[in-house]
Amino acid sequence: MDPRRDMTGNRRGRRSREEILEVASRLMAERGYAATTLSELSRESGLPKSAVYHHFRSKAGLLSAVMEHGAHAFFQGMARAQENPPRQGSVRERLGWYLQRTGEVFLANPDFLRLHLILLMNAEAGEAAEAAEIDRILDRVRWDGRAHMNRMLADSFAVYGAKTAQAVADRLDYFAIAGFDGAFVAWQADPSRSMADAMELLTDAVAALGESFAEGLRA
Repeated sequence: MDPRRDMTGNRRGRRSREEILEVASRLMAERGYAATTLSELSRESGLPKSAVYHHFRSKAGLLSAVMEHGAHAFFQGMARAQENPPRQGSVRERLGWYLQRTGEVFLANPDFLRLHLILLMNAEAGEAAEAAEIDRILDRVRWDGRAHMNRMLADSFAVYGAKTAQAVADRLDYFAIAGFDGAFVAWQADPSRSMADAMELLTDAVAALGESFAEGLRA
């Protein structure tokens, strides 16, 4: 076999896989998993249904790959956006820096986050052959997100000492994530609403709660 032809085929295969993932992410985020048919996916991507089965074996396998792909892009974006956190400033300033950049990453990955919330609130993927795999991915995304939020909070409250800062983070990480989810849903419902403004309010709330809790621990 001509190695040049083999390399060209591999590149074409990777490109078709990426195209399917991109289109599937958009369609599933817009319509949900059950309402996205392989016929629509084929029409929108310009690729035959056989390409979907070739790369992903099933529709449920495609959903699994979409979530894996989206989670990777999301957390890579988070890592880049928060590469050099401030080492000085008040709790509120440091926390605001983190939350504003997290909000920017949310806005840059709306399809993944929309699909994630749809799957969390809707059991439509429960009848799929790979439902257990989908649940595993969702659990991991939520776990990774909470762990990331926990680290942001602990760093923001570091002025209180490592032990107290970690206690604050453990107390408030789930609350802060709920605030993000709500802000994202509100932005989806009305795109004129500012995510930056929502992050300002969330910063005020989390900083006030965290400082009150930290002072209580010190007392």
